[in-house]
Amino acid sequence: MKRYIKNIVVLIMASLGLLACEDVIEVEVPTGEIRLVIEASLDWEKGTSGNNQTIKLSTSTPYFETTNNTAVTNATVTVTNLDTNEVFDFTNQNDGTYTTTVFVPVENNQYQLDVVYNNETYTAIETLIPVPDINAVNQSQDGGLDPDLLEVNVYFDDPADEDNFYLFRYYEDGDLFPYFEDYSDEFSNGNEIHDFFEKQEDDDNDQAEFQPGDTVDINLYGISEGYYNYMRILIEQYYSGGNPFSSNGVQLKGNCINTTNAENYPYGYFRATQVVKTSYTFE
Repeated sequence: MKRYIKNIVVLIMASLGLLACEDVIEVEVPTGEIRLVIEASLDWEKGTSGNNQTIKLSTSTPYFETTNNTAVTNATVTVTNLDTNEVFDFTNQNDGTYTTTVFVPVENNQYQLDVVYNNETYTAIETLIPVPDINAVNQSQDGGLDPDLLEVNVYFDDPADEDNFYLFRYYEDGDLFPYFEDYSDEFSNGNEIHDFFEKQEDDDNDQAEFQPGDTVDINLYGISEGYYNYMRILIEQYYSGGNPFSSNGVQLKGNCINTTNAENYPYGYFRATQVVKTSYTFE
């Protein structure tokens, strides 16, 4: 018994010694420069006029910054159709968003974005890419990665004799994030394309498997090759997070450039797309 008590005393004294030796170490964390963030997605939904468009501007923040108000409210935003020279002014809503109700989308026309902020001009050029109609949407349980899970299938015809690039967006109400997938017709040019999506349970993202009665929203975008390359890297880096065998992430730059001061480049991308939207409810 004495030996047992003695051992406990030794353990307690050792623990106290360790606590007494604790030092607070402050680590200097490098912070990047504050940059303009441009969220400019001109998405023309099939079957609509596409007149209403919104562009959002904000600034980047250091990793440990807790300030939420990063909206840019003192910029000037315009979009020009380079084929027709028509200029669309975006109205400042004083909350970081800039809107228009008179935008005119035209397939395969080039559009130029111009943002003037802090006496510097940011610009980008993008072509508005059309998108095919969706032929069919159905469900199955044997074509995905897990034969026990429900998946949704999407079918559409890819135009022949041209290079095409697509972006899929799948989202079920209640999910933390939508799921994105990029696609090139390099090996399926001119054929019917089939894409599927299934969800696996993920507690970190509050995501559950598809069940009968669930409804998933589906967006199919026609995108440019430049935006395809941008999204391919972004998607790869996002979904490989936590994988010890994945390659190191890289700083991703979009197509927006600072024509006044090239070193003060912005984050974000200016895209112009046509999109077809649908939804599917599992049986």
